[in-house]
Amino acid sequence: MAVNKTEPLWQDRDIKFDLSPAEMQFHCGEKLIDKLDSVEDTKGNSGDAGKLFITNLRLIWQSYVKPRVSLSVGFNCVTNMSTRTVNSKLRGMTEALYILTKVHSTRFEFIFTNLIPGTSRLMTSVMSVYKAYNSSKWYRELKLRGSVVQSKQLKVLPQEQIYSKVNGVWNLSSDQGNLGTFFITNIRLVWHANMNELFNISIPYIQIVTLKVRESKFGMALVVESSENSGGYVLGFKIDPLERLQEVFKEISSLYQVHSTNPILGVDFFIEEKVIADNEVPQCPPLDEDVEIINTKECDTFAAYFADENHIRDREPVYCEELGLAVEKIKDGFTMSSLWEVIPSS
Repeated sequence: MAVNKTEPLWQDRDIKFDLSPAEMQFHCGEKLIDKLDSVEDTKGNSGDAGKLFITNLRLIWQSYVKPRVSLSVGFNCVTNMSTRTVNSKLRGMTEALYILTKVHSTRFEFIFTNLIPGTSRLMTSVMSVYKAYNSSKWYRELKLRGSVVQSKQLKVLPQEQIYSKVNGVWNLSSDQGNLGTFFITNIRLVWHANMNELFNISIPYIQIVTLKVRESKFGMALVVESSENSGGYVLGFKIDPLERLQEVFKEISSLYQVHSTNPILGVDFFIEEKVIADNEVPQCPPLDEDVEIINTKECDTFAAYFADENHIRDREPVYCEELGLAVEKIKDGFTMSSLWEVIPSS
């Protein structure tokens, strides 16, 4: 008996440039929260106006003139978000949204300028949605030894419902196993040890790629495999007797399939100033099937957004007398005070 997931969630965990039509499409559970017209991608496409889509997982910018020129920035990649004074080709000196990101070992920076004077909606919308995303990670991230159980009771999230509490569940992560309890909800699977409730794991359905019952050295067991993004864990749980194990597997599989069809991702945010149509999503022009498109500017596109073009790996830490802290060694030609100055983009 096994249940598999076919579409992993990447939208909030990756940065993509010049999106294909498939990459433009929203993932199941991804919702459009706001859409801003007349936004300039000042960093990579200065002088080019476009539209910015804000979803519960990412930002999508798309050029008006060349719709294939686009980018997707997942909120999980964002390391810092602030405002900065920049020199826009379309607006001159103005305040813009500055976003610093990191994917694996590569840092990118993005600067978006609202071309409509007298409005701060770009900053307020993006920052508010990002804050809501950051405060709801329990819905989307696998957590080990977190503050999830108190006095043997699950700390229930908003929109979460407990369907079953299963006692006598053995976690097979060690040779002798650990006896504990399952909480089965509409959002996740939570196990904690009876002797120490801080020894626990919370597994959102969105991060489960395989659910199955198979033979183990302890006998038949429930096996849960998580996605590579969440660590690629293979977790085994033993429940006796076999009939009870099959009942639990059936219940979890049913809730897992329902969640996969309509996942609850936890980012609850609504823009009251504007009503957004359900079908208002970014579009790529249809591709001519007789033409093979070869992308030869991928490296140039990446380079346009690099936060540090020559950065290969983190520099060694050094002591900074000005801050009284250990910091990454500053590149030659820069000082600590200069890094804090706001310098307009060229």
